[in-house]
Amino acid sequence: MGGFSVYFNKDIYTEEFLRKKGLNGRQVKSVIYVKERGKITNKEYREIFVKTDRTALRDLIVICEKGIFQKVGKTGRNAEYIISRQKPDKHDINPTQTR
Repeated sequence: MGGFSVYFNKDIYTEEFLRKKGLNGRQVKSVIYVKERGKITNKEYREIFVKTDRTALRDLIVICEKGIFQKVGKTGRNAEYIISRQKPDKHDINPTQTR
């Protein structure tokens, strides 16, 4: 039966979805940035959002912990972050939840 299938992947990383995952405004904008450009470094994050190294690293780690970003390559200030190939958990967390 010589047919073929076409699969369209829906972009789940909408602003609404990212907010429900508990990301702040900078983090949401960084995900949109990576969707458009393919990656972001710690240095780019600091330059775009004018934040300290510590704040940038903390923000990026949170995005990785939520399964949205994946850290690749180098470590430290030049680490690169890309959209994770694995889908994040489907259940939403409480956005007011703290560590």
